[in-house]
Amino acid sequence: MSSLRLAFYCIVVAAVAFLPAGCASPGTEAAAGAGTNPRVAAANSAQLRPGDTLTVSLLGIPDSTNYPTQIDDQGYISLPYIGLIPAGGLTTSELSQGIRQTYLAKKFYTTMDVSVVVTERYVYVGGEVQRPGRITWSPDLTLTKAIQAAGGFTLYAKETKVTLTRDRKAYDFDSRLAQRRPEEDPLLFPGDSLQVPRSPF
Repeated sequence: MSSLRLAFYCIVVAAVAFLPAGCASPGTEAAAGAGTNPRVAAANSAQLRPGDTLTVSLLGIPDSTNYPTQIDDQGYISLPYIGLIPAGGLTTSELSQGIRQTYLAKKFYTTMDVSVVVTERYVYVGGEVQRPGRITWSPDLTLTKAIQAAGGFTLYAKETKVTLTRDRKAYDFDSRLAQRRPEEDPLLFPGDSLQVPRSPF
């Protein structure tokens, strides 16, 4: 009897040990399939950012003219006679007022008007893509569209860990998940940067 009991005990233990293993696999796949990408706060697209290309028009003066310029990495633009003017983080209206006040305060003109128009805005894509560099921004530009515009991934890209940097904060995205599920494909904003790392395999 003792040998029969021992055999029965071994069968029960083996069955109990097998059941969790058999159930774990589907559960793990479901969890992996239910993954989500980070939710990142939208940037204020009305605010000017480094890299934005502008046309500044000086109006109501004898030598009215247009000046194409670009906001540098420090958030400044440069204009004749008055030099560097802070632009990053401002709206076009706020920048127009600041330029006008500076010209008047320096007594270059006694009266004038200023117009600022954004001509192009960009996001940046680097790392393991075919054509790294800046991509022209549009309101419907998403992470996967930006990568496509950069020529797509290289053979060595780690597609499951694309880093989005916005307002000096970094977030990792799974681009494959974004391709499968459009709701996981984040909209990009001017000044955003994407970095695609190299896979170790």
